[in-house]
Amino acid sequence: MAILSQDEAKALLTKVIGYSKAEAIECNLNGEVSGNIRTARNTVSTAGELNDTILTVQSSFGKKLGTASTNEFTDEALERVVRRSEELAGLAPENPEFMPILGPQDYVDVKTYFQSTANVDPNWRANAADASISASKSKGLVSSGFLNDSSTFAAIMNSKGLFAYNRATDINFSATIRTADGKGSGWVYRDFHDASLMDTKEASEVAARKAIASADGKAMEPGKYTVIMEPAATVQLLLNMFNAMDQRQADEGRSFLSNKSEEAGAPTNRLGQKMFDERVNIYTDPQDTNAPTHPFAGDGAAFKRTDWIKNGVINAMPNSRYWAQKSGVDYVPTPFTGGGLFGGSPSISMTGGEDSLGDMIKDTRRGVLVTRLWYIRSLDPQSLMYTGLTRDGTFYIENGEIKYPIKNFRFNESPIIMLNNLEALGKPQRIQGCMIPPMKIRDFTFSSLSDAV
Repeated sequence: MAILSQDEAKALLTKVIGYSKAEAIECNLNGEVSGNIRTARNTVSTAGELNDTILTVQSSFGKKLGTASTNEFTDEALERVVRRSEELAGLAPENPEFMPILGPQDYVDVKTYFQSTANVDPNWRANAADASISASKSKGLVSSGFLNDSSTFAAIMNSKGLFAYNRATDINFSATIRTADGKGSGWVYRDFHDASLMDTKEASEVAARKAIASADGKAMEPGKYTVIMEPAATVQLLLNMFNAMDQRQADEGRSFLSNKSEEAGAPTNRLGQKMFDERVNIYTDPQDTNAPTHPFAGDGAAFKRTDWIKNGVINAMPNSRYWAQKSGVDYVPTPFTGGGLFGGSPSISMTGGEDSLGDMIKDTRRGVLVTRLWYIRSLDPQSLMYTGLTRDGTFYIENGEIKYPIKNFRFNESPIIMLNNLEALGKPQRIQGCMIPPMKIRDFTFSSLSDAV
């Protein structure tokens, strides 16, 4: 099935609910049409397309729930999946955290769909891949890359009258370009809702310049350094931190936001407490022009602008409807990008300053420029301590200039410490569906060297 319109999705879900014999029913309809092209060693290696739609039906009798899914849409198949969900509900034990389905909601208008992306076809992808490869071959470099575009829709309807629908598009591109001898490596990533903004040639030229500049890196002693982190170097640490902000985890003593006080009546979490530099502001806005999200959650709850961290203070924490009711607070769903067949990833935006990356380098007497971090692993969930490696372009800065490439480091650092050691913030850039500024951070801990490029 292609991307269904709002009227088509509503008609199909109305038919499904009409088959129900349960006390309550909720239906989620998700579809995706996507394509990709992969390159390796300066040539196209694979290409593919996906077209699928999935209906998920949840039926309930009291506190007993049953869920079934199908990607068949004949009348017989639709009735069959409803009956199956009802049968499973009859076999299930009562859910102690059961929450009744929501009624109708008010949703904001969002701009997540662009026809330019929906129009991407195999020829468009081939030209985009060729532009990337040409940027590499013209300089005697070796490239590999991946481009994926998708058009998705998500619709929700339940027996209480709730209906929600949204379309979204996304296109993302990454390329790793290396010198022929493998001693220098550069990397780039771009993602947009609007394919007309994608320029694989320009992006690949960035990676090519870094590949040439990073060859034969010099070894530097591990230790604490002033670092300038490009957005790709901090986005995963920030997303890891956001994913650890769940209220229930904090209330149950399992997160960095748990309040360890043993005083009677003390709060169980750190909501309202200042934990970061006052310049740290992290928020989500479904109507953000650069990083919009779906206007509703998986249960149909409406998303609205949420300031998660405001002036360094924990201002909001995501939770579930059950935990919100149990703890007597408002329900705060987690915002996601995309929302088609395979869902999406959390979306956050962080305010920054007006400086460019070049401005930040000019204002640095001695430091390290980091393109990105990878292989990030948790060391301690209570302090959010992580380890990982720099990769694809790490450079020594002295007196406002990039002096030479350096070998990669392993780091041991927490985003909590990182966001308390800010020296400067640059202009936010889109990365992985988020808006993240480059950051200048003092005393970032590099624990050892790595010979990988």
